[in-house]
Amino acid sequence: MTSEVGRLRTVLLHRPGAELKRLTPRNSDKLLFDAIPWVGRAQEEHDAFAEALRSRGVEVLYVTELLQDALEYEGAREQAIADAIVDLRLGDQLRRIVEGYLRDLDPENLAHTLIAGLAHEELKAGHGLVYRLMDRLDFIVDPLPGLLFTRDNSTWIGDRVAVTSLAMEARRRESALTGLIYAHHPRFAGTEPVYSPSLEHLEGGDVLLLRPGVVAVGTGERTTPAGVERLARQVFDAGLARTVLAVPIAQERATMHLDTVCTMVDVDTVVMYPPVAHSLTAYTVTQGNGDLRVDGPRPFLDAAAEAMGLDRLKVIDTGLDPVTAEREQWDDGNNTLAVAPRVCVAYERNIETNAQLEASGIEVIRISGSELGTGRGGPRCMSCPILRDGI
Repeated sequence: MTSEVGRLRTVLLHRPGAELKRLTPRNSDKLLFDAIPWVGRAQEEHDAFAEALRSRGVEVLYVTELLQDALEYEGAREQAIADAIVDLRLGDQLRRIVEGYLRDLDPENLAHTLIAGLAHEELKAGHGLVYRLMDRLDFIVDPLPGLLFTRDNSTWIGDRVAVTSLAMEARRRESALTGLIYAHHPRFAGTEPVYSPSLEHLEGGDVLLLRPGVVAVGTGERTTPAGVERLARQVFDAGLARTVLAVPIAQERATMHLDTVCTMVDVDTVVMYPPVAHSLTAYTVTQGNGDLRVDGPRPFLDAAAEAMGLDRLKVIDTGLDPVTAEREQWDDGNNTLAVAPRVCVAYERNIETNAQLEASGIEVIRISGSELGTGRGGPRCMSCPILRDGI
C-alpha cells in the first residue's frame, strides 16, 4: 500500500450486524451515532457496496469471519477475553463471572459477543454488588457499532499495518479486535505492525498516502499532534516514507478526520470541501540530523504538491454553491474510495459533487448510504484497503 488510488485488490470490511441493533436514543450519542439506523436497510446498503467492489475485481474480506478464524487459536482467545473484561466498571466479582461466561463460548459466539456486546440481562449467571446495582439496560461488554468504519482502527502503509490508537472510549476495543486478526490469522502471518494501540492517539481516517514515500496525517478531534509525530518516527525508521505532512483540521463533528474534507481520486487530483481547500495548512516533517525536521506551515495544497513532485495538485470541489457544499460535505461527499486511478465509489445522494467528479473525468460508482451514513462515514471510512497495485 503506497497510494490511495492504485488499483484496489483486497479490502477489509465489516458488515453491520447485531451491534447496530443495540443503538437507542439513550445511548446513540455515547456510541457516536447521529441517528438510529434501520439495520436491515443498512445491511442491504453494505452488501451492495461490497458487491460494487467485487464487480471491479476487488477481494472483500470481512472482520467477523477473520475474527472467528483467529479465535480458534488459544492465544487469540485469551487476549480477546482479557481485553473485554479490563473495564474498571466491572469490579472483581463480576469480572470473574464474565470471564467464565466468555470462556464457555465457541469462536463464532465469542466473536459475536465481542462485537455486539453483552447486555446486563443476557448474563443470567450474574450476581454480586456491581451486577445488582447496574441498570438492567446497561452493557457489561459494550457493543462496537463503529466497527463498521474499518478505516479507523487499522491502516496499511507499504507492507506493514498500523493498528491505531482510537481516541474515543466507545471505539477503543475495535483496535484490540483488529490487532488480534493481524497477529493470529494465518492470512497475515509474518505481517509486521508499524503502529500499536498503546501509542499516542492516531486514527486511520486521518492518514492519506499521497504517493509512495509521502504521507499526510490530519490532527484534530481524533489524532493528536503527538500521534502524528509518533507515526512519522515509525514510518521513517521502517523506511516506509521520506515525508510526512502534519495537517491541522478543525475539531468539529463534521470534520473529525482528514478524509472528511479531502480524499484522492487520481494520482494528482483530490476532491475537497471548498471552505477548507485554500485555508488548510501543513507542516512538512522529514528526518533531520538525529531528529525530526519540521518546516512550515504552508498551504496544504502547495506543501503536498511539492512533496509529491507535482507542479500543482488538482482540486475538485464538493458542490457548486456554499449551501450545497456544506450539505454534501456533511453527507460525506468528500469521503470517496478510489478503486483505481480516476474511478471512485461515492454516496449517490451527493448529486452535485458526483457531477463535478464526472465533469472532471472521474468515473463514479454510486452506492446508497442513507442508513450507513448515520455513524458519520462514507465509502472510504467503511473500507480498509490491504492491497493495491503500485502507481
